[in-house]
Amino acid sequence: MTYPSIADSETSRIVYPGTDGRLVYEADEKGNKIPDFSHAGYGGGGVEPPQAPVVDTVEPGDGDDGARIQAAIDRVSQLTPDGNGLRGAVLLTRGRYQIAGTLVIRTGGVVLRGEGQDVDGTVLEATGTEKRTLIEIKPSGSLPRHPEVSRTRQDILNDYVPVGARSFFVEQGSAFQVGDAVIIHRPSTQAWIQAIGMDQIPDRSDGREIVQWEAGSRELRYNRVVTAIEGNRVTVDAPLFHWLDQTYEQSTIYRYDTQYVIEQVGIENLRSESAYSGETDESHAWTLVSMNYVRNAWVKRVTAVHFGFSLVSTGEQTKWVTVEDSECLDPISRLTGGRRYSFDMEGQLHLVQRCYARNGRHDYVVGTTRSSGIVFLDCTSEKIHSSNEPHHRYSTGILYDGVNHIDPQTELVLCLWNRLNYGSGHGWAAAFSVLWNCKAPEGGIACEKPPLAQNYAIGCESQSMSSGMRWGQWPGLKTNLVPGEAHWEYWNTGGATPVSLYKAQLSDRMTPVVVAPVLALEKVDFDSNGGVDFTDFLLFAQGYTNGDLRYDLDEDALVGFSDFLLFAQAFNAY
Repeated sequence: MTYPSIADSETSRIVYPGTDGRLVYEADEKGNKIPDFSHAGYGGGGVEPPQAPVVDTVEPGDGDDGARIQAAIDRVSQLTPDGNGLRGAVLLTRGRYQIAGTLVIRTGGVVLRGEGQDVDGTVLEATGTEKRTLIEIKPSGSLPRHPEVSRTRQDILNDYVPVGARSFFVEQGSAFQVGDAVIIHRPSTQAWIQAIGMDQIPDRSDGREIVQWEAGSRELRYNRVVTAIEGNRVTVDAPLFHWLDQTYEQSTIYRYDTQYVIEQVGIENLRSESAYSGETDESHAWTLVSMNYVRNAWVKRVTAVHFGFSLVSTGEQTKWVTVEDSECLDPISRLTGGRRYSFDMEGQLHLVQRCYARNGRHDYVVGTTRSSGIVFLDCTSEKIHSSNEPHHRYSTGILYDGVNHIDPQTELVLCLWNRLNYGSGHGWAAAFSVLWNCKAPEGGIACEKPPLAQNYAIGCESQSMSSGMRWGQWPGLKTNLVPGEAHWEYWNTGGATPVSLYKAQLSDRMTPVVVAPVLALEKVDFDSNGGVDFTDFLLFAQGYTNGDLRYDLDEDALVGFSDFLLFAQAFNAY
């Protein structure tokens, strides 16, 4: 088999298939390159969440069902985990359940599973007027903000470690073992903050206070696993998403204390609706699932309706979470800041794939240095009211891969940029992050270069592109701007090769183990009822020549017989 060379097709100049089909990466003069994002998701990427056996069952009752569901969760939490760390699943049979409080999972190995995410499946009705999380996943007890095994911290000795690297030198390699969970800590020094201008964020015109960045406020902590030790050279499982440079800081490594973290927790196959009173009511359930101090967890085939904040919200101490085939629909809240973050992902190495959001603000969003290595893959925003983006204060290594936007209610919908004096001084929101083959045919995309870093927009489609905006005024949307120093390639040319960066990287790392899925659920669920049924088949037939984004299932910019075959396959699969 022969593969196209860089001259034969629209392949990026900096990451492209080589003659053997595997990706080739071009580094800059310091060795920085687009990093490998394939470690995002459950099990470190490319691993399907396990199927936990049902060990307890709950049926709908009269009145509030929360206490009975919580009792079942508590019973399963007392069981002995199997060799994979699973205790078992609580099955909520089909029907409606009223829950006035919060369900909590404090122990690893517990799965909460329903019998369908549509209106005829398992429906959790979040009743009452308390603004709250409906399902909280978090261990009990006193939890340190940054779990560190004492007396294990060492300096990293390299003068410079580039983006994408996995190896570096330490003072004493024998102090670590293969399999150790470690933190690579890059401190935020005043010298670095000054170099990127974040000590001089301009005042807001409305007089609201701006918080300038200060030393120690923007720390990067990469949570990794040691995979090899050769003398004092340590190799970890996933790359760094920012350089380490002794010109600006002395980075360190220490062992991460995993005793505070639970694993193997899942929420599956259910629907939840937040009861409300009025279109701007904010006295109702706010988030469907929140989790922190959790790794190797998942949320799949879940629909959230009317929650004011999010379907899922992950905290700083989360890692390897997969969210897939889920929908966040029609939030109820005021349309302003701090609301409608449909998939709100802090933490590290998470994968959000084949998800759909409607009427949100920031549908696929991360925030601050607490977020890194997070991938949004084959997701769709419909009627978005703000932008998908790293939201503030320097998230690193974020990938938007095949994220589509339909009927946006605002101009600028996808951004890697300097938010400068937005909020209380958001500043540079993203570094070494990538937009890959994303579509916003009715909106705009912004990609800007931070000082000492880079962001990338490759193969994207949008009405307008923005880079290097002038601030001090509402930025609006500039049309056809010269992209400045940010890395733009193949804008409005039909996309770049490979179609998916994440899938290509995963294939490189795991071939022939992984066969990546191609179809996205939201692309065939045309009536957005949470399932693929005969009405979708009729809608597809009626719109067969429409040319709508969701009908072009093979993403070849044409709607033809191949799309019909793909729809038929999806119709049978679901």
